[in-house]
Amino acid sequence: MKERLVTVSMAVLLLVVALAACGPVSEPAAVEEGETRASTETQVPTAAPSPATPSEPVTLNDWSPSEITTLDPQLAYQVLSINYIENLFVNLTNRDPETLELVPEAAESWQFSDDGLVYTFTLRTDIPWVRHDPETGKTEQVLDDGGNPRTVTAHDFAYGIKRACDPNLGSYYSSVVAPLIKGCEAVLFAEDPAAIPPELVEAIGVRAPADDTLIVELAFPASYFLSMTPMWTLAATPQWAIEQYGEGWIEPGNIVTNGRYVLHEWQRGVHSSLWRNPFLPQDLRGSGNIERIVANVLPDETTGYALWLKNEVDVSFIPDLELQAHLEQFPDEVEQISDLSVRYFGFALDKPPFDNVQVRRAFSAAFDRQTFSDEVLQGQCLPMKHFAPPGIFGAPPIDEVGVGFDPEFAQQQLAEAGYPGCQGFPQVTLLMFPGPANLQMAEYAQFQWAEHLGCSPDVIQIEQLPFRDLVDAVRGPTETRPHIFVLVWMPDYPDENNWVGDVLWCQADMNAARGRECSDLDELIVEARQEPDPERRISLYRQIEEGFFGPEGEMPFMPLCTRLMYTAKHAWLDKGSQDLFSGEQWYNWTIDWQAKQAARGD
Repeated sequence: MKERLVTVSMAVLLLVVALAACGPVSEPAAVEEGETRASTETQVPTAAPSPATPSEPVTLNDWSPSEITTLDPQLAYQVLSINYIENLFVNLTNRDPETLELVPEAAESWQFSDDGLVYTFTLRTDIPWVRHDPETGKTEQVLDDGGNPRTVTAHDFAYGIKRACDPNLGSYYSSVVAPLIKGCEAVLFAEDPAAIPPELVEAIGVRAPADDTLIVELAFPASYFLSMTPMWTLAATPQWAIEQYGEGWIEPGNIVTNGRYVLHEWQRGVHSSLWRNPFLPQDLRGSGNIERIVANVLPDETTGYALWLKNEVDVSFIPDLELQAHLEQFPDEVEQISDLSVRYFGFALDKPPFDNVQVRRAFSAAFDRQTFSDEVLQGQCLPMKHFAPPGIFGAPPIDEVGVGFDPEFAQQQLAEAGYPGCQGFPQVTLLMFPGPANLQMAEYAQFQWAEHLGCSPDVIQIEQLPFRDLVDAVRGPTETRPHIFVLVWMPDYPDENNWVGDVLWCQADMNAARGRECSDLDELIVEARQEPDPERRISLYRQIEEGFFGPEGEMPFMPLCTRLMYTAKHAWLDKGSQDLFSGEQWYNWTIDWQAKQAARGD
C-alpha cells in the first residue's frame, strides 16, 4: 500500500486518509452520474436476503465520526471506505486473522516462476456479480448479454489492476501498486495522461488467458508481492457497470458487487446500511451471523459513546475523559487493540534548522515516549524508537533498534549542531490537525524540549490547520513548509517494505521525508525488497532501521508510539480475531441476538 494517514486524535480514529506518512491524499471527485448508455444486461429478480430470523435480521449497529468517501476499490484510501469495500467485494486472497497467513478467496491457488517475476493465480468461477435494489430490498444476480449469470473472472481482476495504473483515475494507491507490476509505472507516469499510447497499456504485465487464470508479471522479484494480494486496490471491478454509469457506478441501485454484503443505503454524511448477499457461495460467507449493518455518522465520540451506554450501538470509541470510569464500570465490555499505526513528528529536511541531522537527533532523543504514553495517552500507546511496529514482517524487536529517550545524547547533539542549551535556536512552527488530543501532544512536546534541551516553549510555535490543508502544507514548497508536523502511518500489508520502502525510500512517490537525499540506505531498501531469503531480509531491515533511527542515523522523522486503543464493546458481540490490514471483516463477527434484544428491551 502506501499509507492510510490518520489524525493523531487518540480517542477517535478519525478514519481519514492514506497519506504516505506525509504523503498527499488526492480526494476523489464528488460522485456524479456519468453519461449513461443503454444497458445490454438483464437481471433475474429473486427473493430478498433471507436472514436467520426473517422478521428481525441480526443487525450490527455502528457509528463513525466521518463519512464514507468512496466505494470504488481502486480509489479507496480512507479507513472507513476500505472497511466497506472489504465486505462488498472479494479479493484475490484473504488473510487468516489469527495467523495472518494468506488463504484462498477468489484465487483457489497460486504459483510463481523460479525467478520470482511471474505469478499465476487459478480462480474459482462460482462467485456471482449481483445488484441490489434499495427500493424493493431485492438482490438480483446480474446476467450477461446471452442471459447467463455473470461470475467474477480473471478478466475482471485484470481490468481492476490495469485500472489502478491509469493516471486519469487519480487513485492514491496507484503509486504503491505501480512499481511492482511490469509496465504499470510507464502508464501511471505517462508524459501526456490524456493521450497514453495504446501499446503502453497493452504492455502492463497483467493478463487473463482464461476466465479462471490470472497472470501477473512483476517489474522486479518483489518477495512481498503475495502479502499485497488481499489489498482492495487489486480487486476485480465490473467494467461494464463502470462504462455505463461512470463515477456514479458506486451509487445505491447502480453498484455491482460480489462480496458478503450488498449496499442498501448510503446517504452521505448521514447513514449507510449493508445487507447480506444471498448468492455468495456458502464457503465464502464467513463465520459470522450478522445479516445487516447499520451505521450513522455522528458529530463526535461523546455522542457515539452516549449511544453505546444506551445499548443503541454495539461498539464505540471511548472519550478520553470517560476512559478511566469505563474501565472501572465496564471491565468486561472493553477491548484494547492495536491498529499498528505509528504516530510521529516529521521534520522539514530541506530547511534550517532541521536540515541538520544532529538537530533532528536531539529533538527525537529529548522526547520521553514512555511518560507520553502513560500520562498523556493513558496507556493507549506503545513507545516506539524505530518505525515498523511488532506484527510487521522484518520489523526489529521493539526495544532493540533506535535511540529512544536519551536527554544526555540529545543535549550533546544539539550542542554539536551549534545550539548549546538551545542558544541561538530559531523560532520554528509545529503544524498539527485540530483537536484537543493533538494539542495536548504538541504542548507535551514543547514541555519536553524545554526541559531537556533548554528550548523555551515560545520557540516552538504551534499552529493548527484542517487536515487537507496540513497535507498541502507538508507537501508544499520549502519556504512555506512547517518545520515540524504531526502525522500517523497505518500499514496496508504486513511487510517492512510498506514502511521503509513505501514511506522512506528516496524514490517513493509518497516519500514522507521531504527533502531527503538518496543514500546507501536506499540501496539496502531495494536489495531487501528483492531478496528471496526471509532471514536475509530480516537482517537487512534491521540495518535499515538502525541507519534511519540509530545513534548515527538520518532521523528523517521521530517515531513516537504505536496505538493500543481502548474501545467499548458490548458483551453480546464477538469480533474474534481481526485483520488489521485489509479492513474490518464484519462477515466474521457474531452477535448473541437474544442477549442484545434483552439488553435493549426489545
